[in-house]
Amino acid sequence: MSTALLESSLHSLPLLARGKVRDNYAVGEDRILMIASDRLSAFDVIMGEPIPGKGELLTQVALFWFDKLGHIVPNHLTGDEPASVVAPDEVDQVRGRSMLVKRLKPVPIEAVVRGYLAGSGWKEYQESQSVCGVALPSGLRNAAKLPEPIFTPATKAEMGDHDENISFDRMVDQIGAPLAAKIRDVSIHLYQAAANFALTKGIIIADTKFEFGLDEHGVLTLMDEVLTPDSSRYWPVESYEAALQAGQNPPSFDKQFVRDWLEAVRIDGQPWNKEAPSPALPAEVIDATAAKYREALVRLTAI
Repeated sequence: MSTALLESSLHSLPLLARGKVRDNYAVGEDRILMIASDRLSAFDVIMGEPIPGKGELLTQVALFWFDKLGHIVPNHLTGDEPASVVAPDEVDQVRGRSMLVKRLKPVPIEAVVRGYLAGSGWKEYQESQSVCGVALPSGLRNAAKLPEPIFTPATKAEMGDHDENISFDRMVDQIGAPLAAKIRDVSIHLYQAAANFALTKGIIIADTKFEFGLDEHGVLTLMDEVLTPDSSRYWPVESYEAALQAGQNPPSFDKQFVRDWLEAVRIDGQPWNKEAPSPALPAEVIDATAAKYREALVRLTAI
């Protein structure tokens, strides 16, 4: 793994946007260079310390899934080498952590698929026995497997805000019925294929979110990251049953170490208010988080 990268700084390409994790640069009019930094956000606040290797691991996981699921829907990869579009002194910033992708017209919806009840879905279920307008059986517990995967869209929030769960009807109002139905059906197909494969590697994918765009011909195209531990809830199979019986989420292959530490930390005797700046992460939390991301990739790609 190369040196940790908190923020890229290319002089050869214009910066389009800096997200929570990714820095996007324009490559002509029709391509984007996406660089996955080692930044980590928790509770929608970007931590001041990078997680070494995280950007490379996320990129490798995304490329793995783009390759495995390419028969279901086209994706945004161009097949071009990211290092070919930057200056020689910038290659270290892009090597192993970048994707050179088609510039698409983004669909302003987070396409969320849930196979298990967790997070905001569990909270909503307790109040209404439904998630995003999808009625569910009574008596389900936290982390329970759903009878079948459900599509629960969300609106894409501005940076620093929270995505908002919406009903499918509201999604139809926003983007039209044909496109909404296609995104729902493709998303469920992608999730089922990935979840079935992951189970053979000892991983439960509890839920995930996809992002889509339209190319110049109006073809629906999978974009951004896909099925990474940042956009999905990865649970180890061996921890699932005990956690379910205890009414808890299994320990996930992601930034849960960071979230748990942030929930427990006290600043001048007070809990952190979940607003920037964040408390400085101790080395052991950084190391444990990096190890979790690494384990997810190792499990997925094990032969």
